[in-house]
Amino acid sequence: MFDIGFWELGIIALVALVVVGPERLPKLAYTAGKWLGKGRKVLQQVKSEIDKEIKAEELKEILEEQKKQLNPLEEIVEETGETLRDFTQEANKSVREMEQKSTDVDAASDKPGDSPK
Repeated sequence: MFDIGFWELGIIALVALVVVGPERLPKLAYTAGKWLGKGRKVLQQVKSEIDKEIKAEELKEILEEQKKQLNPLEEIVEETGETLRDFTQEANKSVREMEQKSTDVDAASDKPGDSPK
């Protein structure tokens, strides 16, 4: 983030020693380190929250793509179901017609006037 080298840190420490004094410098260093740690912790939390949001958005996009890919499959399944229903209805109709013809033929052959005695 900042490009601070050894000599820059040395100058900052020397100025702090002169301004604050040797008695309060350790407490100042402790407090500064504490605040720096808290700042890093907050920064890390914000970064992790942003990463979670990005991953959630990516998952939403993936789910939307999956739904788009499933729509043609659903249409195919529905068309196949309709075709099967139509075929079943036609087959049942044919069976009923055949049964009706068979019943008519049986009824015609059972008439008392037509039977030879």
